[in-house]
Amino acid sequence: MHHGKTGSKLGRTSSHKEAMLRNMVTSVIKHERIRTTDMKAKELRKLADKMITLGKRGTLHARRQALAVVRDEDMVSKLFGELTERFREREGGYTRIVKTGYRFGDNAPVSILEFIPDEKKKEKAKPKAKAKPKAKEKTAE
Repeated sequence: MHHGKTGSKLGRTSSHKEAMLRNMVTSVIKHERIRTTDMKAKELRKLADKMITLGKRGTLHARRQALAVVRDEDMVSKLFGELTERFREREGGYTRIVKTGYRFGDNAPVSILEFIPDEKKKEKAKPKAKAKPKAKEKTAE
């Protein structure tokens, strides 16, 4: 019976799946965007959101828990610094999955998993340059 089991096996052993997801979450933190298959993206989203939540806690214990998964001190400091500030006011849903099509070799569905852009930067970037005034028409007399 499959009671109480969450997540997909992804066709791997548990140790391989764990190592793969650790590497992928490190890459997502580093590049803030990753291109992968739909199922891997759905599994990775859970782990990436948990890492942001640990970063928002900001305690020493949370930092050690994040280091147990990410294992790259530079990425953990980025997680607890830059990314935490970006998502300080957000109550979850830090990532999004955008479906992009199918992979050439095996026709597997492919997606992009990325962090939600900063809302403050979005608001500041809204006012655009004023449109050029139309040239005055020559009046025929």
